[in-house]
Amino acid sequence: MRETHNATSRLRSATALSVVAASIAIANPAWAQASDSQATEANQAASRTTVYEADFFKPFAPATALDIARRVPGFNLDLGNENVRGFAGAAGNVVFNGARPSSKSDSLETLLARIPASRVLRVEMGPGDLYGSDYAGKSQVLNVILTASGGVDGNVTLKGRHNYDGSFVPNAEGSVLLKRGDFSANLAAGTGRYDQTEEGFDRITDAATGAQLEYRRKINEIHPHEPYVSASLGIESTPDHAVHLNGRFAPSTFTLEQSNQVTPASGPMRNDRLLNDYDNTGLELGGDLTRPLGGGALKFVGLANRRHRDNYDASFRRVNSVVIGGFEQLSDSRYGETLGRLSWSKAKLLGMSVELGSEVAYNRLINATDLYVLGSTGVRTRIDLPIDQATVAELRTESYLKAGREVAKGVRIDGGLAYETSRLTVSGDTSAKRSLHFLKPNVTLDLTPKGGWHIQLIARRTVSQLDFYDFISNAELAVSRVNGGNADLQPQRSWEFRATVEHPLLGAGLAKLEVGHDRVSLLQDLILTPDGFDAPGNIGTGKRIFAQLTLDAPLDRLGLKGFHFRGDGTLQRTRVTDPLTGATRGWSGFWPESQWNLELRRDAANWAAGINASKQSRITFYRTDELDSNFNRSAFVSVFAEYRPDKRTTVRLDVDNLTDIPGNRERHFFSPNRSAPRPFADEFRERNQHVSFTLSIRRGFGGGSAK
Repeated sequence: MRETHNATSRLRSATALSVVAASIAIANPAWAQASDSQATEANQAASRTTVYEADFFKPFAPATALDIARRVPGFNLDLGNENVRGFAGAAGNVVFNGARPSSKSDSLETLLARIPASRVLRVEMGPGDLYGSDYAGKSQVLNVILTASGGVDGNVTLKGRHNYDGSFVPNAEGSVLLKRGDFSANLAAGTGRYDQTEEGFDRITDAATGAQLEYRRKINEIHPHEPYVSASLGIESTPDHAVHLNGRFAPSTFTLEQSNQVTPASGPMRNDRLLNDYDNTGLELGGDLTRPLGGGALKFVGLANRRHRDNYDASFRRVNSVVIGGFEQLSDSRYGETLGRLSWSKAKLLGMSVELGSEVAYNRLINATDLYVLGSTGVRTRIDLPIDQATVAELRTESYLKAGREVAKGVRIDGGLAYETSRLTVSGDTSAKRSLHFLKPNVTLDLTPKGGWHIQLIARRTVSQLDFYDFISNAELAVSRVNGGNADLQPQRSWEFRATVEHPLLGAGLAKLEVGHDRVSLLQDLILTPDGFDAPGNIGTGKRIFAQLTLDAPLDRLGLKGFHFRGDGTLQRTRVTDPLTGATRGWSGFWPESQWNLELRRDAANWAAGINASKQSRITFYRTDELDSNFNRSAFVSVFAEYRPDKRTTVRLDVDNLTDIPGNRERHFFSPNRSAPRPFADEFRERNQHVSFTLSIRRGFGGGSAK
């Protein structure tokens, strides 16, 4: 329900660098002195936000801030992208006490899960311009307001997953939060075990006759282990006088062991094997410092990120357990990012809220890939791939200015201009240097007419970042494919237009419709290299249109006491001219033409239960000699039941893939490429993890959790 409150219940819209005097007054009386301009800005922000007090979420018995964020009506959690270089483009859509967290490796899910629900005073949902330039153009940003109460609070969760093959996977995670006056500290850790088993088959057929050429019966034993430990420290005496430090260490491993019983149309049966053995270690250290300057807030953010990948892949062709051929690949890569960002914001300057800043980031990837073919006698022979030994480095800067003001009651305009530079070098097996420069304007018109309506219109120019690994060649042994690198790859540029309309639904619910149109130049897709491999490349101009509807509301007014419904669906159409066939087609990758998700739950006293169903249409990769599609034949369904014996404890049972739906994949092969009129062979794959059960017990502790 969209509400209007006075300054004592809102964040001021100074940007992500400061908070409303009234919100602070509740958290810390020493912060209660606000200027008249701050109070005016707070009142303007109040009319554009929706407030949900802690009591609103009591029927759901949340244990963490993540549980609360998932129950905010109409809110879709955007985790951001930790792989984006630099700080500006990595933001999701959640801030804490009006400020963006300075960590990149810790996802918003992780940060929210660390915070006990008892520490959340309320949450406020509003347009992104209220929280700074990083969120400009976002129709929804959730501001989590934390209490200033001292003490210790935390959560411990123990989980056990039972897979269809009888295996049992234990897991544990926990966090503790300590606050004493202006000082706070948080420590979190988890085992991150997601072991699973899937079974299925591949069937290869002649495209012309339908005759079976080969059948493969497969079982995959998958072992992702992603343990982590993270910590943060903060001293916040006032919103413009604060310092934060954070760190994260994540020594993850991933192994996949595949047994593959192969029946060819002719020749002996084989018992092939596939092995992936990956060691990936990540370390991040960062922090921020905020100080008052010129009636505004000056903020510096610094971050250092280091990742090491040591990967081994092997594919063995075996007859009677004797290796008769195959491939091995060893990849070692070291990635480093170091960045600094300085920004200044002021709530009122010449009648506008203003933010300006600049960041500098240096990123470097050193990669060595060695691919070997195994002969029938066991001899390894190295295959020299194009660009398999390379170093990619980038010095990137982005400077920006953002300003906005309310031009009439219920009408606000925000505009901004960013200037991005990038100096890229590739060395090793190839050499390439180039300097790129981009202007990125944006403008947002935000309307809050009477009757609870909220309308937002956005126009902006964006420039995508290049994935450093796209410069480097590698082999995918699971699908018998080599991906070439492309040192001449260019970032795609887009003009994006968005229109969003929101309105309350059944009281405290929300209905939201978003439509958009993108026009993309230098669209990145797959091209054929002179060496005969697929590689990322730029293929021309692409277009995208989409519409997304979200309905989220309690059903009490319909006579269904305690029931809550949430549903969202998207329709989209992408188009580009295929460089091989000249025909118009969709974009490669995750661009389904439709997808939907439905959830119905009921909360009654200390019990809760619910069901979730989701489905998306086929996604296709248009490779130069192959059409590769992934799809599910029907919806994926999961259910849960939850029991809360007391305010500190939650026992929950989740059943995933209740309808036992497999994942499917179709591949159509062409020779010499897709310009051929029809494929010469087809492949159909099916994988199924079947029904799994997860039992979890979560226990809160500390003074706050007892309240």
